[in-house]
Amino acid sequence: MIVILFYDYEVFKHDWLVVIMDTDTKQEHVFVNDVDAHNNFYQAHKNDLWVGYNSNGYDRYILKSIVCGFDPKTVNDFIIVQNKKGWEFSRAFNQVQLFNYDVQRSKLYSLKQLEAFMGHDIRETTVPFDIDRKLTNAEVEEVIFYCRHDVQETMEVFAHQLNEFDSHVSLLKEFQLPLKHISKTQAQLASVILGAEKRESTGDDNDIVFPETAQIKKYTNVVNFFKNYHPENNKELKADISGVPHTFAGGGVHGAIPKFYYECGPDEYMIMADVDQLYPTIMIQYDLLSRAVKEPKKFSNILDTSLLLKSQGKKKEREPYKRICNITYGSEGDKYNAMYDPRNRLLVCVFGQLLLLDLIEKLETISSYQLIQSNTDGILVKINKRDFEIFDDIVYEWEQRTHLHMSFDFYKKIYQKDVNNYLVVDYDGNHKSKGAYVKKLSPLDYDLPIVNEAVVNYFVNGTPVKKTIYECNELIKFQKVTKISGKFSYAIYGKRKQSERVFRLFASKTGKQLMKVKNGVPQKISYTPDVCRIINSDVTKEKVPTWIDYDWYVEIAKKRINDYVS
Repeated sequence: MIVILFYDYEVFKHDWLVVIMDTDTKQEHVFVNDVDAHNNFYQAHKNDLWVGYNSNGYDRYILKSIVCGFDPKTVNDFIIVQNKKGWEFSRAFNQVQLFNYDVQRSKLYSLKQLEAFMGHDIRETTVPFDIDRKLTNAEVEEVIFYCRHDVQETMEVFAHQLNEFDSHVSLLKEFQLPLKHISKTQAQLASVILGAEKRESTGDDNDIVFPETAQIKKYTNVVNFFKNYHPENNKELKADISGVPHTFAGGGVHGAIPKFYYECGPDEYMIMADVDQLYPTIMIQYDLLSRAVKEPKKFSNILDTSLLLKSQGKKKEREPYKRICNITYGSEGDKYNAMYDPRNRLLVCVFGQLLLLDLIEKLETISSYQLIQSNTDGILVKINKRDFEIFDDIVYEWEQRTHLHMSFDFYKKIYQKDVNNYLVVDYDGNHKSKGAYVKKLSPLDYDLPIVNEAVVNYFVNGTPVKKTIYECNELIKFQKVTKISGKFSYAIYGKRKQSERVFRLFASKTGKQLMKVKNGVPQKISYTPDVCRIINSDVTKEKVPTWIDYDWYVEIAKKRINDYVS
């Protein structure tokens, strides 16, 4: 049986240590400068699964450096100071077997930020990593304490995104890949599964062709734009489509009525029409799968299976197939991926825009038709119920001609800031939202949650903003998490210099301002209160104190609502 080991290394000039937690025996293993004990443990567990945060970029190379007999500090500086990839340090690393899974799903957030979102203690060790001597026993114990904390937090993050791990493992199982591939990204797995072989550029990366099935007669300005399109120019075309401002570009089309609110009357439909698996379908139907894939039929079978399992409602069974379908398009634009094919990636996107524009043009023949928004793979429209049969017929003809397929969802009400920020409510009172202001927050993305809650409650239920905010007694919902990036030297709270770089702030009636400092000059931190208190200890069970400034949160919520409706 494979055991899962969670681990984290800390490296100083004259010391290194690692904390490892064994999920099978529930034991903790700590090694401090003990190469023999460390390597014996590795040999006993080299067939197990090692899990860390940013371990693909850092920790696995520190482990391998110790196993290979290199100085871990030298490898640390190679990665951190010289900003090089760990695998570049030595080919000897290739001989050290390590099944490593990296919990870090996004480079946007550090582990400390995720800890802050979860409401946990984010205080850091006071021992500086650039200390120019051996650590004292007390300092070693302090570093172990905080290292242990980070391992426990990595386990917590892993638990919150277990579905990501499950989907990763399901890809290995479904396509019979060995465990050594667990450290690959899902984009890399996709290229392995599809048997892609890196191809040399044929000089046609910017050649533009159009789908023969498209029938665009009115909006020829968009067609002409793409005839002369070149990715390096990065130009956009702004055009009025069905009375709605649109932007066309190499990355997709976006259009929406700005600051739009509407509630359907009894004789109206608001329809969200989305193309099922748009990009994967275009790749197959128009022969635009990466030319590095030697067996396109394999991808076609994966797509067919994904759509079949969707129709059968088998969400879990569908996941590995859906993942491959969704990842493949992005892989075509990744020059480090074997599926890299910028020409086909560009054409997939251009074809998608033109085919969607084709449909919009045809729908304009419906007298009651109003376009509300269009995006990468669908449109939101309003029509009279009596015109639904005409609408359905037009979509059906378009589907037959373009070889694409659409699904319909019906909504009663919409609040729209722009195409990337909206909230729609269906006839059962359920809502769907997109955008930072109204999205459903997760424990790993829990920033100003009371403001999101207040905005959504106002839109969906008509609840006054003050009622939502003033009646909440959970302190964690008022947190604002901010990180001081490496572009700044440090932060100051009032006039006091702070050693930490991640902070959990709360707007308060009394307190000071947190500012970031660059070249000795303090600067305001965007989207933070001018008067705040810092609580970097655990707040998961804390109640709202009397000093909280409710009105700051009320004003933020009202401003966001005003961004949606005039």
